[in-house]
Amino acid sequence: MARDMTPVLKRCRSLDLDPVYLGIDKKSKRNARTGKKLSEYGQQLREKQKAKFIYGVLEKPFRNYFAKAQKLKYGTTGDNLMILLELRLDNVMFRLGFARTRKEARQIVDHKHVLVNGKNVNIPSYQLKTGDVIEIKEKFKGAQRYKDILEVTGGRLVPAWLEANQETLSGTVKMIPTRAEIDVPVNDVLIVELYSK
Repeated sequence: MARDMTPVLKRCRSLDLDPVYLGIDKKSKRNARTGKKLSEYGQQLREKQKAKFIYGVLEKPFRNYFAKAQKLKYGTTGDNLMILLELRLDNVMFRLGFARTRKEARQIVDHKHVLVNGKNVNIPSYQLKTGDVIEIKEKFKGAQRYKDILEVTGGRLVPAWLEANQETLSGTVKMIPTRAEIDVPVNDVLIVELYSK
């Protein structure tokens, strides 16, 4: 499997992205960009790279999400793309506060700690729907790992479209999020322009 081994904070700096969006509390030392203005294509490419980096998606799956977003009958392609990325199982785990970062959420899903509607799911890109119930398996609930995670994520705000229960380590997708509810600093219009060329 392909993995990006670039240090996270370095990548955040190059994409002009605050590490908080990845669940990292460190302040990235922002060095003032030296006069180089990005071309239109450069800006579009940066937005795409930002979205791929935040959600931990590689190029081919990202392109597939875009194709799927174009086929959806409701909403704009850009909004649909962000909603599809937001409804990934690893992202929802992160949003519920059951993981400190999306990478950790991905690992938890990979290691078969998660049940969706009572069934074992170990695919981080699994698409969730309204009414889906996500929970950590019973045998892992008492693990020190989750106590540590909840200590860090306890104060994190759970989006309105999700419902989290910290005691039982479970959550529910109440509804499909709207683009306004997705607080990711990505200009999806530029991504659509990039793929429309």
